[in-house]
Amino acid sequence: MKSMKANPLLGWYRALAVATGVALLVFCGFMVAKYGFDAAEDVTTYVAMLHGYLYIGYFVVTFLLGQKLKWPLGRMILTLAAGCIPFASFVAERRVVREAAEQLPAGGAARQTAGV
Repeated sequence: MKSMKANPLLGWYRALAVATGVALLVFCGFMVAKYGFDAAEDVTTYVAMLHGYLYIGYFVVTFLLGQKLKWPLGRMILTLAAGCIPFASFVAERRVVREAAEQLPAGGAARQTAGV
C-alpha cells in the first residue's frame, strides 16, 4: 500500500472519514442511551456537535478530493452522504483510498518548486 504522505488531501480524507464514522457510531450509542434509557442527555449534545464539526471537515475534504479526481455528481453525492450513514464512511474510505492512490500523483514528483 502506498504511503498516505504521497498526497496530503487523500490522507486528510482518510483521517476525517474514520473520525466521522467513529463519532457517528458513538453518537448513535448515546442516542440509544438518551431515548431508550433516559440517560446521558448532556453528553449526547456534545457528541452530536463533535460529529457535526467532523462532518463539515469531511464534507469539504471529500468535495475537494472529488473535484481533483473528477468524480461524476452521483459518486460525489454518495461519498458525501457516507458521513451520515453508520458504517458507510468506513466502506467508502476503503474504496476511495484504493482507487485514488492509483490516480493521484506521488508527493514530490507532482509538486514543482517556484523558481526552479
